[in-house]
Parts: sequence; C-alpha cells; structure tokens
Amino acid sequence: MHSIKFALIAGLAGLSASQALAEDTMGAMTMMKGGQVTAIMPDGHMGTMMPDAKMSAEMMKMAKPIKHCMMMITDAKGKAYMIDTSTKKAQAECEKMAM
Repeated sequence: MHSIKFALIAGLAGLSASQALAEDTMGAMTMMKGGQVTAIMPDGHMGTMMPDAKMSAEMMKMAKPIKHCMMMITDAKGKAYMIDTSTKKAQAECEKMAM
C-alpha cells in the first residue's frame, strides 16, 4: 500500500516533467489520460499504467490535488530532483514552460 502511495505521489509530481520531456522528445506536449498513473523513480526513469477501477479507487483515496505548477530536473547522472516552485517567480516560469 505504501508503494502505491509513493507511485501516485511521484506520478502526480512528475506530470509537468513528463510534459516537458514529451515536448523535448516529440515536439508536442501531451497530457495524461483520465485514470492514468505515472511513476517517476529517483534515477529519472518513468512508467505509466492504467489501473483497473478497484485499484484506481484505492489510489484516489490517497491522492491529493496538485495546487500549483510543479517542475522536476535531472542531473548529468540522470538522478531526478523536484524544483521548489513556491515563489511567484518560480510559478510564473513553471507555467510559462507548461504552456
């Protein structure tokens, strides 16, 4: 159950990062599909899945809505980091990137 919670939180946190990566690699931004779960590991690799209704309902019990734009970055070795976007300047930059 704890690993599901981590995967959900990591997936939600990585939503904006996955969009930025999609823009960089495919030339167009993509969005998550309804019910899709995205997981991001500390080494930067990501995975997605479409859980069944029961698993999705369990995950939604642990889910919290994203209140603002979020960004992630990877270092030269591929380790993923979450960027603090709590300031107005950082929020503006994040939103600019996500548009």
